[in-house]
Amino acid sequence: MPRVSILDRYLVSAMIPPFLFGIAAFLIFWAFNIFFIASDFIINQHAPVLLVLRFVIYRMPQCTPMAFPFASLLAGLWSMGQFVGNNEITAMRAAGISVWRIALGPILFGVAAAVACYFINESIAPQAVDISTRSFYQIVYHADTLPAEQQIFRKDTATETVYYVTQVMPDNATLEGVQIFKAARMQTWSETLQAKSATLQDGFMTLHEPVVSRYNANGDVTKQRTGKDVTVPLPAGETAKEFLSSVNSDSWTMSSARLRQQIDALQSQGIGGTALGVLRVNLANKTAWPFACIVGIFLSVPLAIRFGNRGRFAGIGLSIFALFIYYLMVSAASSFGRTGFIDATLSCWLPNIIITVTTLGLMWQEEPLITTRPRLVALRQPPRPAEQ
Repeated sequence: MPRVSILDRYLVSAMIPPFLFGIAAFLIFWAFNIFFIASDFIINQHAPVLLVLRFVIYRMPQCTPMAFPFASLLAGLWSMGQFVGNNEITAMRAAGISVWRIALGPILFGVAAAVACYFINESIAPQAVDISTRSFYQIVYHADTLPAEQQIFRKDTATETVYYVTQVMPDNATLEGVQIFKAARMQTWSETLQAKSATLQDGFMTLHEPVVSRYNANGDVTKQRTGKDVTVPLPAGETAKEFLSSVNSDSWTMSSARLRQQIDALQSQGIGGTALGVLRVNLANKTAWPFACIVGIFLSVPLAIRFGNRGRFAGIGLSIFALFIYYLMVSAASSFGRTGFIDATLSCWLPNIIITVTTLGLMWQEEPLITTRPRLVALRQPPRPAEQ
């Protein structure tokens, strides 16, 4: 196993306290902001306090993609600024350690923060936000979902079976206007099931007295009957809660795999436009936001060298200002990606690319990787004359 050098351990250990401080500060600000909004339900609608607290607490993981880049940038500016103020960076460079080598430890710390950000945003945040959303529905509508959910469209990418639901009733288990299209190899559909109502239970959907139609290779109906109740599995092995959550809520309740399923389902039906662009942008942000941790902590190195001797408050101010500029670029680029003006993936990664190129330029100005140095030629003494 490769051993971490003393220099990297020293640099990384100094970044942990300000990183945790940045995470805590962002979470507290996020929680208070949501609580002030939700306090209206406690005062005017007499909502239970514990239910409102559950809504606030489970909503907090939603800020992970924004909190981690901010904390990474703050940790880099805070710690590196302290090193600059104590002339430790000057001592390191005087000892022959380049700025690029000094930046290696912070970059490794940024990689670890990016991995943690991706894991939380991919595994923990979707479930937590789903609970928070249901808590909000309970506060406002006294139900786990909205009173009426319209036009649910899902596709199982493994079997190519398409599910369409016109409406979900408030009990969160009864469906109306259900159609299921089973794909075939030689034609578009081999069988369709249409029912006025259906029931969700565990990982299955029970259609009540559905109309079952079978098709031949030309797409003509060969057999049609109204049968008894038919039970079919839900797409991708989902539970009833997951089946509803993937459509009722926003992208925060969906992992990357489920977002890809939504995109594939819309593309297979020829549906595009803004709806597809939003899903593509949300999918690209699943990796672009965590990578911002690496970009932010890399940017902190040249900024700290230039402004680190101005104190810790200068680092906090620079972090807030840089994060504000980054969010402006993200908002502008995402709007182009949602409308299809530029590729959705490129629009999400464009701010990271711009900041990375800018940071490389600042690092190059501080210390070029390739320098032209005069060659040192050893002076040799002329040979001594032979002794007489």
